[in-house]
Amino acid sequence: MTAALRWIFFALFVRPLTWIVLGVNVRNAARLPQTGPAIIVANHNSHLDTLVLMSLFPLRFLARLRPVAAADYFLRWRWLAWFALDIVGIIPIERRPTRGHDVLEPVVEALARGDVVILFPEGTRGEPETRQRFKTGIAHLLDRLADTESPPVTPIFLHGLGKALPRGEAILVPFFVDVFVGEPLTYSGDRKAFMEELESRMNELATDDELSIWE
Repeated sequence: MTAALRWIFFALFVRPLTWIVLGVNVRNAARLPQTGPAIIVANHNSHLDTLVLMSLFPLRFLARLRPVAAADYFLRWRWLAWFALDIVGIIPIERRPTRGHDVLEPVVEALARGDVVILFPEGTRGEPETRQRFKTGIAHLLDRLADTESPPVTPIFLHGLGKALPRGEAILVPFFVDVFVGEPLTYSGDRKAFMEELESRMNELATDDELSIWE
């Protein structure tokens, strides 16, 4: 029943919203992971970010898409928790964990099952169309996977969603959205080098966005 409701929600609401209302334009879609385990990292300006990223994949892929989200926000009300867990399929993470609580364990387990995990390393939605520097949690997660083959990390830059539905707003404003998919990265074990490379890739994608204005 849950799988059917998820399919209906994404097929009849999310995909029309994404492709018709927002007119999403995807650059280099072939770089998206075709199977798991894999990690997608993106900038974060809107609650629509997750739905747009999930809509980039075929509907048959839904069960394998696992966005990471804040437990204190999405599990605070019963109806919201049901929607976030059962329909969207989030992995809830405690932003203020208690001592001895391993916040990364459910993410590690999802990757071990072959899922595609969606992460927003900025940690929270920032100001509209303003990218914040990534936090290092993604590198700590990859360190936890040192005993297995490191999953590819695909950077994605989202432009326009901060104007379509910015933080604190409840009314959607139709605004053309561009999605720039970067080349996947692999983790060598050097946190600092990885974060610098990830930031560099994201900056390049943001530059591609600026250049696209003149195309």
